[in-house]
Amino acid sequence: MEEIYAKFVSQKISKTRWRPLPPGSLQTAETFATGSWDNEENYVSLWSIGDFGNLDSDGGFEGDHQLLCDIRHHGDVMDLQFFDQERIVTASSTGCVTVFLHHPNNQTLSVNQQWTTAHYHAGPGSPSYSSAPCTGVVCNNPEIVTVGEDGRINLFRADHKEAVRTIDNADSSTLHAVTFLRTPEILTVNSIGQLKIWDFRQQGNEPSQILSLTGDRVPLHCVDRHPNQQHVVATGGQDGMLSIWDVRQGTMPVSLLKAHEAEMWEVHFHPSNPDHLFTCSEDGSLWHWDASTDVPEKSSLFHQGGRSSTFLSHSISNQANVHQSVISSWLSTDPAKDRIEITSLLPSRSLSVNSLDVLGPCLVCGTDAEAIYVTRHLFS
Repeated sequence: MEEIYAKFVSQKISKTRWRPLPPGSLQTAETFATGSWDNEENYVSLWSIGDFGNLDSDGGFEGDHQLLCDIRHHGDVMDLQFFDQERIVTASSTGCVTVFLHHPNNQTLSVNQQWTTAHYHAGPGSPSYSSAPCTGVVCNNPEIVTVGEDGRINLFRADHKEAVRTIDNADSSTLHAVTFLRTPEILTVNSIGQLKIWDFRQQGNEPSQILSLTGDRVPLHCVDRHPNQQHVVATGGQDGMLSIWDVRQGTMPVSLLKAHEAEMWEVHFHPSNPDHLFTCSEDGSLWHWDASTDVPEKSSLFHQGGRSSTFLSHSISNQANVHQSVISSWLSTDPAKDRIEITSLLPSRSLSVNSLDVLGPCLVCGTDAEAIYVTRHLFS
């Protein structure tokens, strides 16, 4: 079981992200950002994880997560992404999108840029203007894409005052999350179980492709794209299921994996080790899914704090071609071959785990129990 350190921060954490490392850097992750929600005052905060593992004179661990700086945030932080080493982009429940700038010399955050009315309800049944929560943001320098409850998609560029492109009625339902598929293409998930691909090279306001869960229109809350295989996408939704999609073929998921007992809030492929996937849920759990195919006889045991119970025997096929292993580990549907191993990373369930992020051997997650958990030894 990985050692995981908790820090109680007196605010509900809605989002957490590692600061990206400089290209070619050999460091491990050291700094992460959090955003809060459902508090009297909400904050965007930067933390340093310091040097865990050194016992101080009192026998406690020194190098607890240290708060570097914070800044008030108007509204709940609905999403948060690093734009680059110094800038953080947030999505607010007020419909505002803000770029914060970190000043490392005096450890402060300041507002660098703001689009205050990025998302809003308009038209019959609403006042002339009422804000709509911005639910998701994704960055690919210099571009920032946002989605919201108003079904709108915005394409912003850093240092441009106005949106470069807006698709006003992109969706008649709430858009919950967005990610880049490749540079001109984005992928959105919505509250009626649809996954849509949009190509900014096309002039129209129609998606280039629509995929959906058949049957019940279960809202999808989160999406992540495989870092190497851009056609492989994972989503999680209100029923806690993990869905794996191949956007090149068909309109339905390749596999549906029974996962959490309540809403899945985030799913992330490990950026450099994508046979590993991480999910977190309203049910208070944080899971590590291991589909690496180099284990010849993998047990289908679900580990939770040392107790194991047979949980899942979804298949992973071992293909002879090693180069296929990355693809086959998530796209196979042959139940006879192999299994995914799932490990529960939190010692006990409590309130909702709202957000997680992984970088190298480090994982951070934030919860409604006002705790931030960090481990620096994911694969030990």
